[in-house]
Amino acid sequence: MFDAARFVDEQVASLRKTLDRMAVIAVSGGVDSTTAAALAAKAVGEKLFAVYVDTGMMRKGETADVEGTLRGLGIRHVVVHAEDRFFTALAGVADPEQKRHLIGNLFIRIFEEEAVKVGAAYLVQGTIAPDWIESGGQLRDRIKSHHNVAGLPDTMKLQLVEPLRDLYKDEVRQLARALGVRVAERQPFPGPALAVRCLGVVTPEKIEIVRQACAIVEEEIEAAAAAGTLTLPWQYFGVLLPVRSVGVHGDLRVYGHTVAVRAVQSVDGMTAEYARLPHEVLDRISVRITNEVRDVSRVVYDVSHKPPATIEWE
Repeated sequence: MFDAARFVDEQVASLRKTLDRMAVIAVSGGVDSTTAAALAAKAVGEKLFAVYVDTGMMRKGETADVEGTLRGLGIRHVVVHAEDRFFTALAGVADPEQKRHLIGNLFIRIFEEEAVKVGAAYLVQGTIAPDWIESGGQLRDRIKSHHNVAGLPDTMKLQLVEPLRDLYKDEVRQLARALGVRVAERQPFPGPALAVRCLGVVTPEKIEIVRQACAIVEEEIEAAAAAGTLTLPWQYFGVLLPVRSVGVHGDLRVYGHTVAVRAVQSVDGMTAEYARLPHEVLDRISVRITNEVRDVSRVVYDVSHKPPATIEWE
């Protein structure tokens, strides 16, 4: 059985030995990277500098929330606004593997730039076991390239440190609780952010559609869970499909976008079952998305398990 207290003691000792110079840590605001930041801060304190990159593809209110979390943990940090750089890098790119590699490479370049400013020699990441297992290598088939593993450039200048590398999501949550991390129960969110929830070519307009759709899915499911009408799923979000279909708004024909709603139950993310959401919740989600999100005329629900599907669509 996983012993969070013992893990903290062992990793604090290991990090103090390894991080003999300044280190930057990549923080996305999710449970993995935030827990890694709390652990590293406990080990080396002022020798740690957190870097949060706003790619322009984050969820609604994400940047302000992450800043609040880092302030609460007392970790020195910077917010890098790199929206133009990411949209430029992804211009015209539809292939999900290429997206992940481009995003991973650009993240590392930005971390290296920030590392130079503070004299850092190390990059700490919140990589966990499913990240490198699904990314393949050796005898493992590649399911998808996680941006923080297979998406890393070969020419990276910083020395990589991954204190959570052998943990699964349920163990990371136990560790986060032990460290008093505010986002211990937060649902997973992909490192490439909404870029992999916008299937096909990414544009600012499409990202705004999926950002609004994801917010509605989260709001309605969390409200239903608070009211006791469902058990909160492990992960839940919207996906913008590269498909348009005929619809009608009022008396007018429209040719609108399609949004897929995805909600799953899981323990560690390695396998998952689709969540049996009540129809009244799905109804509220559908009505709100088609009424509130511009150019969306159809909402569908994903009833695929993992396997054969993955949790995210890309």
